[in-house]
Amino acid sequence: MPSLWGVTAVPVEHPGSSPAAAFPRDRWLEAFHRGDRTAIEQCYREHHATVSAVVGRMLPDVDAESVSHEIFFRLLTDPKLRSNFRGGNVGAWLTQVAKRCALDHLRRLRRERSDPPEPADESGSLEARRSDALEAKQLVDRFRRERLPPEWAGVFEARFLRGLAQREAAKALGMHRTTLVYREHRIRALLRRFLLREAP
Repeated sequence: MPSLWGVTAVPVEHPGSSPAAAFPRDRWLEAFHRGDRTAIEQCYREHHATVSAVVGRMLPDVDAESVSHEIFFRLLTDPKLRSNFRGGNVGAWLTQVAKRCALDHLRRLRRERSDPPEPADESGSLEARRSDALEAKQLVDRFRRERLPPEWAGVFEARFLRGLAQREAAKALGMHRTTLVYREHRIRALLRRFLLREAP
């Protein structure tokens, strides 16, 4: 029967083989299943080192300590986990539980590292883009009205707004490329002065 972590319960011996065992051999498993603190503490004393060693081989020190303590905390608080142990060698069963828990922790860490960042506030960023686009359009319109000679409007549209290559723009406008290059150079100078004047 699979456990909470997919560990199959195996029929092995109980942990109380020492003279100091708190329960008789035939009553320890019953006490363990019902979550008796003394039974869980006995399990912790006898098997904490084993669980820590197993987890420590798979995880960094800080994570290993945390996961090891989590396993025994779950033994104390989770009846489903305790019920998956059907009797026998608790150390062998806990070794399987520890491996599975450490693997789950590693997978969780990898997911956290590969998760995409939180999406930005789309409504806010969209509003900002719209505002920037409107401001840019108003600036271009002012440049056209106040600085751009009408005969250069075609070059400005083709090269600066539509982004056409020089040869393509010259062909579309029906002019020599050298004429286009000259007008483009003059427009850049006008645009530079206009933008510097507008800069805060």
